[in-house]
Amino acid sequence: MKIYDISQEVFSCKVFPGDPSPERKVLSSMETGALYNLTAIGMCAHNGTHVDAPVHFIKDGKAVDSICLEAVVGMAYVTQHHGIVSGDDAAKMIEKAKALNPESARRILIKGAAVVSSEAAMVFAASDILLLGNESQTVGPEDAPMAVHLILLSANVILLEGIRLAAVSEGVYFLNAAPLNLAGADGSPCRAVLIADER
Repeated sequence: MKIYDISQEVFSCKVFPGDPSPERKVLSSMETGALYNLTAIGMCAHNGTHVDAPVHFIKDGKAVDSICLEAVVGMAYVTQHHGIVSGDDAAKMIEKAKALNPESARRILIKGAAVVSSEAAMVFAASDILLLGNESQTVGPEDAPMAVHLILLSANVILLEGIRLAAVSEGVYFLNAAPLNLAGADGSPCRAVLIADER
């Protein structure tokens, strides 16, 4: 068994333009004579590697504490793509995943500098997928992400953004990307990992 950490380090992570960066505040330090170390953190729910819940763009959508954990924990398929993901590209990704492992086709992770188009989002939304992940800080075009988010989140496709897949080959893995249990939140940071069965 091999475990791949596909998460960004939080304090040095990528931040979507306009979002606040994570902050670390030392409340108590043994180096200054305290009996223990204690840290407080402040961050946006969408910093670094994170999960988007439907309420991020859907007024009455589910918050992160209400999403089904089955979406973020289970078999996943890693596929590589650079550039715009077309509707045909999305269909091929799903079909290839189904051929290798039908359950992995429910969680698609895109490796590379890929931008999901509205056409691809419609293909993903119409399929049986539970989760779509990508390396960018947003699943759609950075200058106009709303349309793609609306298509996917309206179909209850959970988004896993800001993952790091450079060390991961295409194929089937077990994914654990459970978000923090944040009541009412539109997203959450997570420590996403992929597990490969290398027997």
